[in-house]
Amino acid sequence: MRYDLVIFDNDGVLVDSEPISNTILAAYLTELGHPTSYEESLRDYMGAAVHRVHDLVQERTGRRLPDDFDDVLHARVFAAFERELEPVPGAVQVLEKLAADGVPYCVASSGSHERIRVGHRKTGLDRWFDEGRVFSSQDVGRGKPAPDLFLHAAERMGVRPQRCVVVEDSPLGVRAANAAGMDVYGFTAMTPAARLAGATQLFSDMGELADLLV
Repeated sequence: MRYDLVIFDNDGVLVDSEPISNTILAAYLTELGHPTSYEESLRDYMGAAVHRVHDLVQERTGRRLPDDFDDVLHARVFAAFERELEPVPGAVQVLEKLAADGVPYCVASSGSHERIRVGHRKTGLDRWFDEGRVFSSQDVGRGKPAPDLFLHAAERMGVRPQRCVVVEDSPLGVRAANAAGMDVYGFTAMTPAARLAGATQLFSDMGELADLLV
């Protein structure tokens, strides 16, 4: 099926940020007295907006995270991005192909606009994403698995949900795309295929995506 809009998740799909950010998140939560392994951070928070961290910690422990938690976390993550972040292998080639073929695309991320921009500048992906192609959970209030972000992106891009495909690597993102009534291609580079079982199609190498979108 030829889609009228390709909606990319950002972290783990366009920029290889999940190992970096989840290592830092797990260490920071542990430092604050909430022991968390890297694997647990991936399981519980991958693909989610930061408010999910607050919600789950309070639900599980009855304790609130510090008021400056978001600021400290973002400062640590952004510093690591500047040192280490790279694009996901194959992402540039996919964007080049979509642009050459005239296929509309955008990014819709649980991360903040600042996080998206920091990552795109460091990896050189900013050349592919002007302001009109960047959407964040900040824009809608409710992050994934709610469908709001994907529906907002489709509306702003002028495309009906049924004509969109989402590229996602997290269970929360797949659930959000399903709820939005969109097809979703599940990227299994970091996530076991079984956890993305709701996806329309699964793929493990970003280099495969361009052919899947034909």
